[in-house]
Amino acid sequence: MPKKKTALTIEERLQQALVPAEEQPYEVPENWVWVRLLSTFVNKTDSKKKIQQKFYLKTGDYAIVDQGQNLIGGYTNDASLQYDGELPVVVFGDHTRCVKYVDFKFVQGADGVKVLLPFKSFDSKFFYYAIMNLNIPNMGYRRHFPLFDKLTLPLPPLSEQQRIVERIEELFAKLDEAKERLQEVADSFAVRKAAILHKAFTGELTKQWRRENGVSDESWEEKKLHEVAFVQTGVMKGKHYNGETKLLPYLRVANVQDGYLKLDEIKEIAIDVNLIERYSLRKGDVLFTEGGDYDKLGRGTVWNNEIPGCLHQNHVFAVRPNTSILFDYFLAYQSNSRYGKKYFLSCSKQTTNLASINSTQLKNFPVLLPSLPEQHEIVRLIDDLLARERSAQQATEQALASIDLMKKSILARAFRGELGTNKASEASALELLRQVLAEN
Repeated sequence: MPKKKTALTIEERLQQALVPAEEQPYEVPENWVWVRLLSTFVNKTDSKKKIQQKFYLKTGDYAIVDQGQNLIGGYTNDASLQYDGELPVVVFGDHTRCVKYVDFKFVQGADGVKVLLPFKSFDSKFFYYAIMNLNIPNMGYRRHFPLFDKLTLPLPPLSEQQRIVERIEELFAKLDEAKERLQEVADSFAVRKAAILHKAFTGELTKQWRRENGVSDESWEEKKLHEVAFVQTGVMKGKHYNGETKLLPYLRVANVQDGYLKLDEIKEIAIDVNLIERYSLRKGDVLFTEGGDYDKLGRGTVWNNEIPGCLHQNHVFAVRPNTSILFDYFLAYQSNSRYGKKYFLSCSKQTTNLASINSTQLKNFPVLLPSLPEQHEIVRLIDDLLARERSAQQATEQALASIDLMKKSILARAFRGELGTNKASEASALELLRQVLAEN
């Protein structure tokens, strides 16, 4: 008969929980101890009380906490799925490595959620920040929880944990305030861009230019797009040809974004060699999409022959301006202005989230048309103003990124005992750990 396993003594469990000096990642204050991560919590994950994402509601009685970036992933009305254990807990995303502090009743998301209840040796918030500070390697969509048996945490006395949490949150609050202000600046870029374009196409931007050049404020005309440009529809995907064909790159709606091109994924299409000239894009063509989100309908974007020999599909229109009357970038900016978007939305076919236009509606777009020199001046001014805005936006985004780095630095210092909160006179955390092991 196999021998019956005997229960470990408190001292034996203590030695299993402690990290030997030679394995400790770095030095911590003398009254701290290093402990193995798996000895710091109880896994309270309940596989029978999880809900799949396809059943999430936008609103409901119970919040769902999953492994996504947001604290709450969705809602449910199913009371039987509620987590009924002790709170607060830390939710760890097994695939995403997202860490969440949850102190409210919730339902577990179905995939990759681990619910961790810290032992009483840990202040729950301290445990949360300690998990956030862990250097868990990114293994893609593989599970990361199995790595926990190799990870360790520093354990200060309980009162020091509470002081550390207070100091972390004090510093984080200041950074969050700064981040909120910076985010408002970053988010307002689209508003500022719209204001610049509005001034451009109401004539305000070049009012001084017209005075200096003796041009009347009433010099602008309005012409239908087909009067000042040729509108070319694109090649249809899946069309069968009887003659010789050639495989060529082509643009899809996904490649034509709101004022810029996204060319990281270009597909190819077979086309009759006799039709290549007809459907080939030319430098200076202004690209419009047939459909898209309400705020992106039209998407006037200038083609600068980024991909030689490129075609365009039938859901992307290529508008070829009469260059003696219409400047390509002027048309592109005008289509992206409030004026342009208002027209496209007014005549578009709309569904729940999308809108679409046909070639006839595009051809009838009423182009506001100043003289060609004024068009060039408008584009020059827009380019200059938007370049300044983009520069400011990049600086803002860099500042936002630096805040995230500062938070990581604060956490790193916190778990090295470098926030100036430790009191060397306090009893070692070793006794705290021994007491907790005795109780569990």
